[in-house]
Amino acid sequence: MNGATPPPSPPPPVTMRRATADDIPAIVSMLADDPLGARRESPGEPALYRPAFDRIDADPNQHLMVAQRDGRTVGTLQLTIIPGLSRRGSTRALVEAVRIHADARGSGLGGRLIEWAVDEARRRHCTLIQLTSDATRLDAHRFYERLGFEASHVGFKKQL
Repeated sequence: MNGATPPPSPPPPVTMRRATADDIPAIVSMLADDPLGARRESPGEPALYRPAFDRIDADPNQHLMVAQRDGRTVGTLQLTIIPGLSRRGSTRALVEAVRIHADARGSGLGGRLIEWAVDEARRRHCTLIQLTSDATRLDAHRFYERLGFEASHVGFKKQL
């Protein structure tokens, strides 16, 4: 033996599936696990999220997904399909709420989630996939740019 360290074994496979109501606590926990989410989410009150989950689940253009590894939820995102008149009546896809569990970050899982979203958007004949990212999330901006997204627009929001 030459003393070389063997390469690390690959992480267990990840399964993507539609979220169920049972996934709400895990999803909300991931949404709350950063400085922005900690201020706006209530992981100790999953019942608050049930009406929103029911609306998402009933809408065929909404795809709230979870990524599982060894039966444990380690990632989530929401993909919305938006039919429109602009761009010659094209359909676009919107990616929201991409989150990776803290102990799965850096494993390539985020890229796999986005790859799923891009593939699903293509399968649904979307001509464009878009997302927003909070201006303070500089690491996320670099991540999305590495995946081929361009910071082409300035987003505006107004609290209601």
